[in-house]
Amino acid sequence: MAAWRGLRRGLCCAPGGRRPAWAASLSPEERLRRMLPPELGAAGPRGAPRPPEEEQQRGEEEEEGAARSVPVPFRAGELALAEAPRRQRAPVRLLCRLAAGGALAAPGGLLPHEHIIGRPPGELLRLAGGGRLLVRRPSLEEYVLLMPRGPAIAYPKDVSAMLLMMDVHPGDTVLEAGSGSGALSLFLSRAVGPKGRVVSYEIRDDHHNLAKKNYRHWRAAWEIGHMEEWPDNVDFILKDISTAAEDMKSVTFDAITLDMINPQSALSVVYPSLKQGGVCTVYLANITQVIDLLDRIRTCKLPFLCESIAEVTHRKWLVLPAKIKNCKSSQTVETQENIEEGTHQKDYDEIHVQDQIVLKDVECNELQKDVLLTESFSDDAETYCSVPYVARPSKWQDAHSAFLTKLRKFRPLRS
Repeated sequence: MAAWRGLRRGLCCAPGGRRPAWAASLSPEERLRRMLPPELGAAGPRGAPRPPEEEQQRGEEEEEGAARSVPVPFRAGELALAEAPRRQRAPVRLLCRLAAGGALAAPGGLLPHEHIIGRPPGELLRLAGGGRLLVRRPSLEEYVLLMPRGPAIAYPKDVSAMLLMMDVHPGDTVLEAGSGSGALSLFLSRAVGPKGRVVSYEIRDDHHNLAKKNYRHWRAAWEIGHMEEWPDNVDFILKDISTAAEDMKSVTFDAITLDMINPQSALSVVYPSLKQGGVCTVYLANITQVIDLLDRIRTCKLPFLCESIAEVTHRKWLVLPAKIKNCKSSQTVETQENIEEGTHQKDYDEIHVQDQIVLKDVECNELQKDVLLTESFSDDAETYCSVPYVARPSKWQDAHSAFLTKLRKFRPLRS
């Protein structure tokens, strides 16, 4: 053993003063550091102090993330949405613009705007009559459903399908014929982003002014509540689209959407400005209008291929805890309304559990069978089945329906 140590010591002290590679023992951390790129490996071992510039940048990022996680309180001039729950029906939604000295008239009493301003969104506030309201900022979908209207709007369920059909990207230029109340203009504005552009034509003066007003109000409220600017990228033009051929000669659109009573009159005007392979969506109220549209395309030999015709349906459901009544072999199911708990539990009940569905004797027997079967499979079934639920379609459904026609521009074959 002593001889081996001497041999190793002699090799390590070879002429030239260099140690062989195997003589240097590297730690796992040092091996990993040598495998990393130079800009990452130069950070030094763990626990070494960071450069001042890196520490400052890291501190700024942490402060920005913390500020982003804290909701911005309501301020005067922005929009607030108040929700009042109802039994077995959709909640009442009230939209208001906050102002000093104003008050919100709700079914349960008045709520002064001073009680909302300065508070973060998502709080339950008590009304003068004893009721409670959940106050928060409206989404774009809720705003277009509650904003002032002149003509019927393009509903959000249809707008989402139209955006998918047109495949709108940030930076695109989109033509809209029929501004209406400005609902579709707002969704297009968000889809194309700050670098995109939306050109919206409207023939009626009252509709044109209403669309501009709704768009302007949303932009102003967004800037106050979100501390950033909504893109000003919509050009509202008061003009008949069928007479705007000269205006479109120098513009190429990535997509076109028509929301008009007679879109056939605009197709021959707008198609030269649509890019090759671009999509034109047409929003129509009934199927006979779709037939007239396709017949005009065929007779006029317009370069459009009808890819799809769709009707978007939207079905609302109710899912509520059940209360078993007149059932001999089962006790009445206890729900949140029978439990005395703290203030937070009561607030939760008012929002989420507004009513109970009373089951008949036949339904009760069927429900008992389901519960017994579930209990035979799992020991924890009692925890989940102590409060049975009933799910059914809501009686209050939206009656609106429309047909979305997707037209693709193609290049005809040359003879």
